[in-house]
Amino acid sequence: MYGTDLHEFIRLALEEDVGDGDHTSLATIPPDATGRARLLVKEDGLVAGVELAELIFKQVDPDMQVEVLINDGSPIYYGDIVLTVAGRSQSILKAERLVLNCMQRMSGIATYTNKLVRLLDGLPTKLLDTRKTTPNFRICEKWATRIGGAANHRYALYDQILIKDNHVDYAGGIEAALHKANDYLTATGRNLAIEIEVRNLAELDTVLQVGNATPNCLQRIMLDNFSFENLREAVRRVAGRYPTEASGGINEQTLRQYAECGVDYISVGALTHHVSSLDLSLKAGSSDLRSEQRSPINQKSP
Repeated sequence: MYGTDLHEFIRLALEEDVGDGDHTSLATIPPDATGRARLLVKEDGLVAGVELAELIFKQVDPDMQVEVLINDGSPIYYGDIVLTVAGRSQSILKAERLVLNCMQRMSGIATYTNKLVRLLDGLPTKLLDTRKTTPNFRICEKWATRIGGAANHRYALYDQILIKDNHVDYAGGIEAALHKANDYLTATGRNLAIEIEVRNLAELDTVLQVGNATPNCLQRIMLDNFSFENLREAVRRVAGRYPTEASGGINEQTLRQYAECGVDYISVGALTHHVSSLDLSLKAGSSDLRSEQRSPINQKSP
């Protein structure tokens, strides 16, 4: 999906974890020993990271055989088996923690994202993620929000111009910021979408006036921390000339009310920075989770 970026992420993550060797496995397991393991579900939710897990196993050892039983985006329930892997025992153990760390985090994000997406059923408003991601794990977290049913906002600083409140203040105001952004695109020949954040209706009026005078300027307006009343009025004033996005502390209790104000998008940072990982486990052999006792000795290892 992200090509070399994903392979580089996996390489660095393995380097961080394995270092100069998995000495526990090297000390206790013969190098030619083979085994099989199942990835078991210990908590209901939506699964994400299956495709990534396949890449990790194959990057650790191309000879490992992975059989996927449940695909990304599918509902999962306690006791389900998501996939099986077979190959060198040392290789399975080398990949185990990276696979689980990624899948647990991604599944937690996808599960929560899907919960919020379902709150928008029947409305045209689309849910967006943000850049409030874990450093060096953004590629996976934004992948997970898509699996959960949201759309990605900009990926990073380089792929869109998003003029936020601090940019406006440092630039000398709304009008100056928009003109400078337009001039920058003209001078550099870059083809980037421009979005601007406004904090009140007065700033919105300025944006609407300036937007008409700058040919490259505006593709979306972000309405930040607006009340429901002001948000409805803002949508009325924009009148479909630009897509609108609501942001600012929106949560599952208020999400649908914001959407009902008529905005095209709602961005929610909590999709990636305020979620719990889903409980998954990789078990050697042919054990079935439903036969296990959920006692402290059977909880996931650190």
